[in-house]
Amino acid sequence: MSNVGLFLSGAVLFLNSFMLLGKADAKSVGIFNIFVGSLQVIIPFYLIIVSGQDHWELYNYASIFLFGLTYLYVGFTSWKGLEGSGLGWFSLWVAIIGVVYTLTSIIHFQNVVNALTWAMWAFLWFLFFLSSALNKKIDHYIGLVAFVQSWVTLTIPALLYFLGVWNTPIVDQIWTYVLILAIVYFIISFFRMKLSYKKEKSSQAIQVINALEVK
Repeated sequence: MSNVGLFLSGAVLFLNSFMLLGKADAKSVGIFNIFVGSLQVIIPFYLIIVSGQDHWELYNYASIFLFGLTYLYVGFTSWKGLEGSGLGWFSLWVAIIGVVYTLTSIIHFQNVVNALTWAMWAFLWFLFFLSSALNKKIDHYIGLVAFVQSWVTLTIPALLYFLGVWNTPIVDQIWTYVLILAIVYFIISFFRMKLSYKKEKSSQAIQVINALEVK
């Protein structure tokens, strides 16, 4: 179920990226968030009830709630046009939990791919915190990050699992490089965004000075 959940999460994040980039209607995308979010809240409850209650089982099922609740929150916020500060602070909490899952993946499970994946998710949730709670104007950047992550951390890994090749040594090695390249892209895009912002502010300042000189 967790990999089916990843597959559906890939679809949600793909649509959310286009919403953030201004290419898709927020209410329409919000409905899909609610649909998938509902599944990823209801199904983990059932899995927990029928599980053996082993703490690592609960650990894995709890991670599904992080996605489900986020999608529900995004869905209702977008659909109803709500003020997003609550979503932002919730995203900060999830980002912190994501760091815990990152550290557990590398320290306990020695799984580099999972650790990098969780680190990227934690980063994305932190960006939602900056945008929704602190009102940082970075939606375009978040859209780019979400688009890339929808494929490299969710959709393609789920498809590779369905094909029976996920977690094989060669795929693990390749995917480690893929995730590192994605992180490098995020860093480069961030500095490009900062440079573009500085140029825009400088241009605005010059326009104000020119306007004052004309007066």
